[in-house]
Amino acid sequence: MPTLLDEAMTALAAAGGTAVVQAAGTDAWAGLRQAMARLFGRGDDQRASTALERLDGTAAAVGAGDEDDPGQERVRQEALWQGRFEVLLESVDAAERDSVVAALRAVVAPYAPREHDGRGEVSGNTFNGPAIMQVGNGNRQDNHFGNGA
Repeated sequence: MPTLLDEAMTALAAAGGTAVVQAAGTDAWAGLRQAMARLFGRGDDQRASTALERLDGTAAAVGAGDEDDPGQERVRQEALWQGRFEVLLESVDAAERDSVVAALRAVVAPYAPREHDGRGEVSGNTFNGPAIMQVGNGNRQDNHFGNGA
């Protein structure tokens, strides 16, 4: 009888799906692809080969995307991979599960949301022309308007 996954393993499976989709088409793809093949293969070349084929299919699908809704294919692929990770985690016996969980955590760690240390962060923003920027920490607030005023 398959083992039902607890909340932490379900979240780990979801993180795995996100990691696969985020890495697709990036410089990190080759390393993640090989790590996932090893994880799914667990010493079996046929299972590893199947995983590689699925990973390549995902990379192609994410790269092609949907012109009307480019995020739709990414969401679909994340869900597919979450399901695959859930099946993997359910299929291994208790003795092997700890090593599979540890390996999956290690592979997805670079793609997990970072813990915030209380400092603010700006990423990927471009301001063209006049802009208003507001920064505050709850007690103090600095407002800057226009071009240095």
